[in-house]
Amino acid sequence: MIKSMTGYGNCRKIVDGREINVELRSVNHRYLEISCKVPKEMNFLEEKIKSAIKQSVFRGKIDIYVSVGADENEQAIVSVNHALASGYLQALREIAEKYQLPDDITVMSLSRYNDIFRLTKPPADEEKLWNSVKAVLDEAVVRFLDMRTAEGEKLYKDITERCVKILSLVDKIEQKSPEIVESYRKKLTDKINELLDDSTVDEQRIITEVAIFADKIAVDEETVRLKSHFDQFTHILNGSGAVGRKTDFILQEMNRETNTIGSKIQDILISHTVVEIKSELEKIREQIQNIE
Repeated sequence: MIKSMTGYGNCRKIVDGREINVELRSVNHRYLEISCKVPKEMNFLEEKIKSAIKQSVFRGKIDIYVSVGADENEQAIVSVNHALASGYLQALREIAEKYQLPDDITVMSLSRYNDIFRLTKPPADEEKLWNSVKAVLDEAVVRFLDMRTAEGEKLYKDITERCVKILSLVDKIEQKSPEIVESYRKKLTDKINELLDDSTVDEQRIITEVAIFADKIAVDEETVRLKSHFDQFTHILNGSGAVGRKTDFILQEMNRETNTIGSKIQDILISHTVVEIKSELEKIREQIQNIE
């Protein structure tokens, strides 16, 4: 089943003491383009996430946002820069003495100067952290693909309904073509009779002229190829993987055959039918731009 290139999926979970949130958004794009934002200190996750996404997504511009909270079980060491703390303390006492202010310096007032503290954390276990993120990423991707599939089903329904309509219009052209030839034969005969004032008409000449006309306006090959393209088009739509670019190519061939039919047959009714077909093909083309 085809998938839309538009999708959204997210998942938030606590894994191994960390709150992890993964969000995916995608829009149409000619190729696959992935942008991934992760915490600065966890840049090693970016390529791993992109590689994981490429296993199930083939087209679209995808933005991925990952946030990873602190490990509740992680041991952190807070140390004091005593030289800096001493400098702050001396400066504060100088201010109190110079301006005759009460010396009410406390530990709490000194702690406001964040740069006297140094926080030291053990290096992250990259493999463990990746496994935690991947567990959340996998769930977000499932939801993301579910939305793409649901949108794809709507596109499939609309496209196939338009295909059925176009094929019925092609049948209409095939049925109308012999009538155009017969109408031309009758008009030609009437015109010759009028010019010759009911004298003997060269029936063989009329047959020859009608045959030449019929050959000029014959669209059998075009309608057969057009129907063949629709068979191939439907087969690809019912396939798997990325089908958008393949169907776009076949659609160009359909347009080419339709234009040829329109240029061959100068009949008002068929011209209107050709316009209808081209209109439906254009609507299908617009929908195909959304297909992966």
